[in-house]
Amino acid sequence: MSPPTIEDRPQRTDSGEERSGQPPRRRIAINTAIFAVATALSRVAGLVREIVQASFFGTSGPISAFTVASQIPNLFSNLFSQAALSAAFVPVFTEMLAEGRRREAFKLASEIFWLILVVLGALTLLYTAAAGLVMPLLTGSFTPAMTTLTVGLSRVMFPVVLLLSLTGLIVGILQSYDEFSVPALAPAVWNVVIIVLLVVLHGRFHGPDSVYAYAIAWLAATLVQFLLIASALRRVDFRLSFSLNWRDPRIHEVLVLFLPVTISIGIINLDVFLNAGLGTLIPGGHAPAAINDAFRIYMLPQGIFSVAVATVLFPTLSRLAARRNVSGMRRTLGNGIRQVNLLLIPSAALLAVLSTPIVRLVYQHGSFGPYSTHIVSGALFWFALALPFAGLNLLLSRTFFAVKRPWIPTRLAATNITVDVIVSVALYRPLGIAGLVIGTVVAMVVMTALQLHRLRIGFNGRLEGGQTTMITARIVVATAIATPIGYLVWKALYLLLGLSLVAQILSVGLALTVAASVYGWLVLAMRVPEARQIESLVRSRLRGRLAA
Repeated sequence: MSPPTIEDRPQRTDSGEERSGQPPRRRIAINTAIFAVATALSRVAGLVREIVQASFFGTSGPISAFTVASQIPNLFSNLFSQAALSAAFVPVFTEMLAEGRRREAFKLASEIFWLILVVLGALTLLYTAAAGLVMPLLTGSFTPAMTTLTVGLSRVMFPVVLLLSLTGLIVGILQSYDEFSVPALAPAVWNVVIIVLLVVLHGRFHGPDSVYAYAIAWLAATLVQFLLIASALRRVDFRLSFSLNWRDPRIHEVLVLFLPVTISIGIINLDVFLNAGLGTLIPGGHAPAAINDAFRIYMLPQGIFSVAVATVLFPTLSRLAARRNVSGMRRTLGNGIRQVNLLLIPSAALLAVLSTPIVRLVYQHGSFGPYSTHIVSGALFWFALALPFAGLNLLLSRTFFAVKRPWIPTRLAATNITVDVIVSVALYRPLGIAGLVIGTVVAMVVMTALQLHRLRIGFNGRLEGGQTTMITARIVVATAIATPIGYLVWKALYLLLGLSLVAQILSVGLALTVAASVYGWLVLAMRVPEARQIESLVRSRLRGRLAA
């Protein structure tokens, strides 16, 4: 029998926190803040990593080879690691914990651990042997030497698939217990390890092969990240046991959920292949690296805000689904949508208007020159427009996963990639890099609309749409006022101070600070509830520190 739809699930009539399965709003807010701050540190470290690699490689052929080589490992990592595995595992694991079946839940986790190790270990060996046949299909106009380099790099990086998949399982266990701090901080450690190893190893290679230092650093850092997150299992008293019962019905339940989630993520990640593949056809060989560099900056606000909101709310939504609390899910989802809009709409506007100064500040060092800044900032401008929609898509998909209806976003993702392919193929020749990113933007908008429509049906047409629309309108007005002010601050400081590194830091930093301050004042003055939640959290934390 297929799982019930949202509206089919009877709501239990327990009282208090047990009825909703929802931690207090304060706890959710604190977890979100912790995750956001930790993710911010990770994203900043990631930008430093990109600055270091850009200073070594610019947008040259070897780094484009690295970008293309990473596509296969990245795709499999997305299919089998944190996003897909957590989406399938957390609802089942959380439901077992809610039913008081802790020992069985831990046994299930151990069985899945060994299953991953066996299956993906074998896949890693298979890919290592077949990489010479697979990667040439993605290298387009690359020279034979560049194709050979791409094959070698992909072999070095593919074992990260196994490591990230095991890491994803452990993260799912921790998140089910609302343990977010170590999983959120671990990526920052990952970035720092890459930076250190890249600097240390770069001089040990010569010519185009110097990019191997980057690939080796990725693999080593992923191992460090796995060990760090695994050490956090002591917080929930989890003990890994050797158990591999292929016939366990709970494994079957996880795999049944995992299949559509994997297909959905795989379809969406075809966009990465599309950008990389079509990018190799754009003359000059700069497009794959330029799109990747722009994407890294785009992921800074995306990771800090939308990933934090979706990650923290996912276990809560899963508990609410396990208790059949439809009204609680509706409130939690509505609040999450408004939080995403509050944080990502102004981020998108500022990223778009300041794309060139931001790219110049972050990347224009060493081999990364003005032309590279020009093409990367153009891609970033268009990526910025996708930011709020990408954040909403992440949260909406997690809602379907929480109610164990993953085939719905999977079917919608097929429409998403179809739109992306049509638009990208139509525009990449006349518009170049911009055409590829516009395809991503249009697909994100379509996916958001389709998911919202289906969720309204699932919630009997009630999704707090009126309240969300009213508050989002205030957010847009505040953004429309704050963004030009931020741009004018940057422009005035740029004309006054010039383009030295210190001047760029001051001009961009003050522009973002002033714009964020004006925006914060406006949304508070407009009585946006989600802004007041953040203000209340900050004030309470400050009072606590002063009292201590």
